[in-house]
Amino acid sequence: MPAQAQTAPEHAKTAEQDVVTTGVAKGRDRLDSATSTSSLREAEIARLAPRSIGELLRDIPGIFAEAPNGESIANITIRGLPLSSSGAKFVQLQEDGLPVMEFGDILGASSDSFMRVDLNLAQVEAIRGGSASTFASNSPGGIINFISKTGEQEGGAVALTAGLDFDQYRADFDYGGRLASNLRFHIGGFYRQGEGPRRTGFDGQKGGQIKTNVTREFAGGYIRFYGKYLDDRSPFYEAVPFRVTGTNEKPALSAIPNFDPTRDTLLSSRFQSLLIMDGDNRPVLEDMRDGQRVKEQAFGLESQFGLADWTITERFRIAGRSGGLIGPSGSQILSPAAALTRLGATGGTFRYANGPNAGQVIADPSALNDNGLIGVLAIRDRHQQDIGNITNDIRASRVWEVAGGSLTTTAGWYSARQSIDTTSMYAVAVSEIRGGGDAALLDVFDGTGIARTQNGIYAYNALSGTQRRTTRLRYTVNAPFASANFRTGRLSVGASLRYDRGTARGTLYGVELGQGRVGQIAFDLNGDGTISSPERRVGVTPNDAPAFVDYDYGYLSYSASVNFRVAEPFSAFARYSRGARANADRLAFGTVIDAATGRLTDPSAAYDPVKQAELGVKFRQDWIALNLTAFHVESNDTNVDNSTKLALSRRYRSKGLEFEGRVSQGLFSLAGGATYTTAEIVADRLNAAVVGNTPRHQANLIFQATPQISNDRFALGAVFIGTTKSFAQDSNLLRMPGYVTTNAFVQVRPVDRLLLSLNATNLFDVVAVTSIEEDRIPATGLLRARLLNGRAISATARFDF
Repeated sequence: MPAQAQTAPEHAKTAEQDVVTTGVAKGRDRLDSATSTSSLREAEIARLAPRSIGELLRDIPGIFAEAPNGESIANITIRGLPLSSSGAKFVQLQEDGLPVMEFGDILGASSDSFMRVDLNLAQVEAIRGGSASTFASNSPGGIINFISKTGEQEGGAVALTAGLDFDQYRADFDYGGRLASNLRFHIGGFYRQGEGPRRTGFDGQKGGQIKTNVTREFAGGYIRFYGKYLDDRSPFYEAVPFRVTGTNEKPALSAIPNFDPTRDTLLSSRFQSLLIMDGDNRPVLEDMRDGQRVKEQAFGLESQFGLADWTITERFRIAGRSGGLIGPSGSQILSPAAALTRLGATGGTFRYANGPNAGQVIADPSALNDNGLIGVLAIRDRHQQDIGNITNDIRASRVWEVAGGSLTTTAGWYSARQSIDTTSMYAVAVSEIRGGGDAALLDVFDGTGIARTQNGIYAYNALSGTQRRTTRLRYTVNAPFASANFRTGRLSVGASLRYDRGTARGTLYGVELGQGRVGQIAFDLNGDGTISSPERRVGVTPNDAPAFVDYDYGYLSYSASVNFRVAEPFSAFARYSRGARANADRLAFGTVIDAATGRLTDPSAAYDPVKQAELGVKFRQDWIALNLTAFHVESNDTNVDNSTKLALSRRYRSKGLEFEGRVSQGLFSLAGGATYTTAEIVADRLNAAVVGNTPRHQANLIFQATPQISNDRFALGAVFIGTTKSFAQDSNLLRMPGYVTTNAFVQVRPVDRLLLSLNATNLFDVVAVTSIEEDRIPATGLLRARLLNGRAISATARFDF
């Protein structure tokens, strides 16, 4: 996102500016709302220079976001709610008031996969807990709403951005204004191309989007039509190897020779295509450069109008979404001897399968690239045929004058249809471990000289011979909801209800479902007339033996609150709420669904309830704003373990304090936030040993701070984002070190309408580890970790018109 200068001290907000509209019945001053809310406006977003939605969300207080995978599939949660799987299970990401995906943790297709930060974005609003439970489905932790520009301000911009220490070129544009006195529009988008912030050896980032809307205003309301087209690809960054010494309590991680963990990946220019069986069991040549490929065509409308004394708000969107994800995932990094044993070639040899040394025997694999490591790459190839949805939200609000006060009532109906039609295939490749995007594939020969691989491929299936799946599911959600808020003088009392009724229908295909299903065959995949060793391990999908999904569920959500405006600049509130998150495809291919009937073997697995209590205070004057909220959260989480296929059913508890503050004096301003959380696993149905432990990745403290100096012509500042140490896994053995990353920005406006910017993310190239695959230091002294991108510096020239 190109940087943008500000024309006034941004944190000196008036009451008219400090209004929350997300997750409430009616937009109101934050001091009169019993909610914990935050917002980022366009200029603030520009200074962060986020490379992904996950990076952007790291700067919102109370939100914990891990963004190690690249452009999407960030892990996002709030207030100690568990991160037992990828994506955003308990948090809903919205675009203009409607959810991007009904379920934020769909395998390989989380909500942020279909979102990009560009000049279309006006601001981001986040609400944590509270009314999020009743004003949206499947959002008990909170709602994060990405709000688009709609042409209120005449004009636009063109911004050109280039990476200075990484390969990327990008062009952004937007324009909006009035076509007539009662008709306005906005259009914008971007296109970019390049290798990206980590070295892959090819243009892994390529694509863009365009969004447009037209608004017709009329007496008492408006109607808006909007559209979006997105076609983009970006690399998926796998966990990378580290040497580790020290103890589980205080591990010391160091890079292996010839591999920079903040810049290198397991991707390579020498491995750009993969021959595999598709979901229909036909040979297909896949492009490894596609990485995370996303496509979306969306159309929607939003309208608001008066009917008698009621205000009717209608939002509708239909979105066709598809794409895929291909790349290493769950790979093993082994010594040469261990790799040969793992591949059934003990005592064998390695040869280069491609590259300048193709066919050459590696005489001393233990000295290969000065690190002596071999990658047994688990290649995941996931096709997303249809992950689109249809959503509609209609609500009616009215303000009544009652007993000397005002009673705001709202009633509405939400309806959604979410498709999950995906296919997962796997392969296994063997590679040297070498940075720069230049790693070669390796062929393996056993002790008798018989090849165990072909062109670097060991199997056209997973090593275990399982996990090849096709999922064809349809979910429906219907939810009536209502709220009432009574305000008299300085006191506001509110309550809201929502009842979610859902259905899950569809079929599953996979060898993991058992009962004699076949998932691996011998097949001449390349058609050369010979069955090679890897062609004896060709994965197929048992499409003639479907299993079924056919169940219903329902749950009640509620929230009650009180807010007291103690004085003009100060208020206090309390809230208690119960919400839930329905489980989707994460339940598939496990024992929780009866394959014959499609019914749940455990009806409680259909959804996971979340209970929250909040107590907060807020203070605001022209130059300062301070918010402090105490919270207590109890939650359930149900998932299916990929190895045992058993349902993981746990209860969690967390409590803590959430702080957000802003001060502004003259040229100087400071914005920041911090969240202190203690969390524990309260119960576990299958593994009592983890009860009482801290959930994985849960740090006691996460924090953000953005100091800057600025005026109409110049801005200089930094963004510090950090976390204290946390446990790698629920066993609470290996601790991951804490870290602080620094983003920095300089903006200069030499003449009117021209803004020059320099942005750096992770300026000091900190090794910011977000997850570790192992739960303790291995005897090999090697572990696999995911981490944030290293330093990336870009320059932008923006022309306003």
